[in-house]
Amino acid sequence: MAIVEVAGLVKEFDSGKVRAIDSVDLATKEGEYLVLLGPSGCGKTTLLRTIAGLEQPTSGQVLINDTVVTHLPPRARQIAMVFQSYALYPHKTVLGNIVFPLRAARVNPQERQRKAEWAAGLLGIEHLLARKPRQLSGGERQRVALARALVRDPQVFLLDEPLSNLDAKLRASARDELKRFQQEVGTTTIYVTHDQVEAMGLGDRIAVFSQGKVRQIGPPTEVYDDPADTFVATFIGSPPMNLVPDGEKLVGFRPEHLLPATVLNGDAMRIELAVQRLEYLSGDRHLYGTATGIGEPTRVISRLPATVTEPVEPGQTYDFAVNRDKVRYFDAASGLRTTS
Repeated sequence: MAIVEVAGLVKEFDSGKVRAIDSVDLATKEGEYLVLLGPSGCGKTTLLRTIAGLEQPTSGQVLINDTVVTHLPPRARQIAMVFQSYALYPHKTVLGNIVFPLRAARVNPQERQRKAEWAAGLLGIEHLLARKPRQLSGGERQRVALARALVRDPQVFLLDEPLSNLDAKLRASARDELKRFQQEVGTTTIYVTHDQVEAMGLGDRIAVFSQGKVRQIGPPTEVYDDPADTFVATFIGSPPMNLVPDGEKLVGFRPEHLLPATVLNGDAMRIELAVQRLEYLSGDRHLYGTATGIGEPTRVISRLPATVTEPVEPGQTYDFAVNRDKVRYFDAASGLRTTS
């Protein structure tokens, strides 16, 4: 297992006109599954490629186990990277793809075969070794790419949106396989995605990126329940956190915490909700309407679970509330979290 660290990392393109990574400081823990989450173009893939040695930073350092590897080539860093495209050789069999890095490293044939069979068995593709990539499903190709990375005995796995080419149903099962795989091998893993469901489901910690900067890093429950700023608050969560302007501050609360006042106990912030639209999604009711009674009248969303059976109809106004321990406050100018 390894610790990967970047210190003061900057990566600029176009002669300094574009700063893809902006002074990032970040460190994994040993054996951790760290997810880099953010929208397209935020710098997360550039950071991953810089850790891999495929990009050279403009300034700053990359360290693996306290050793500076900033100027080492990828092959000297003991990392393995799995790309979005999987990058399998179409003319080679599954076995040929898996053993390719071992062949390049001049590992003897018996050891190559042993390692390939071990990795294939771990990932449940031992029956596919004689097939070509075109004969495989998307999920099977993903496992071949993982097996090829695994046989190299890397210190670190770097995964760049490996599930984005799969359909929704297959992505769900592949997430489970990836998490189980990482737990079994115990290798430090850095995973890039723009999909918050993947991030919440896979990460031991999530580093949320925007415009080349880390906006927050922490366990999934922390970045969801206690976002550091309004970007994190609205990027994570589906539907996102409601933000209501109230002078120099914004009052934030998650849709699932905005409930009929009759179902809440204790100290609660009262809100009048004028419901305009109602959706049924996955057993929940999503109410779209305007909140009054706090700050400025604002469009908000309430997510009612199936256990809340109070009748609600569009065109009507209802007494809703949010327990005060679920309310979060942000500075209206900077977007940063405040205490009140």
